[in-house]
Amino acid sequence: MPHEFHTVRQRSLHLAEPLSSEDCCAQSMPDASPIKWHLAHTTWFFETFILEAYEDNFAPFHPAFRVLFNSYYNGVGAKHPRAHRGLLTRPSLDEVRAYRRDVDARMLRLLGARAGDARLAELVELGLQHEQQHQEL
Repeated sequence: MPHEFHTVRQRSLHLAEPLSSEDCCAQSMPDASPIKWHLAHTTWFFETFILEAYEDNFAPFHPAFRVLFNSYYNGVGAKHPRAHRGLLTRPSLDEVRAYRRDVDARMLRLLGARAGDARLAELVELGLQHEQQHQEL
């Protein structure tokens, strides 16, 4: 599972690699989110639905990210309007990449510590499928 996790997460970064920071903030239309938002939102999924539930002494990377990178998960709380995601100049793309590195490292530690946990594996698989859907976008 750690190898699959790493592979899928790296694929997102690879897809965005040739783009500038400005390219990653552009929102071509109200229904299409910027690349930066996709990179953060898929990370938000792992932080919110896995780390928050499984990590000892959980603390969010940044409390504001819970709202900024929620999409339509109404049960989780408030969300930033989709049509305005391209207006988010902060966090920067570098901060989003730092967020991804932090959550990835925490996820890999968790996966190593709970290798036999079937429910955790199901949630990680769901998160990876979710990320791959965002890669298609």
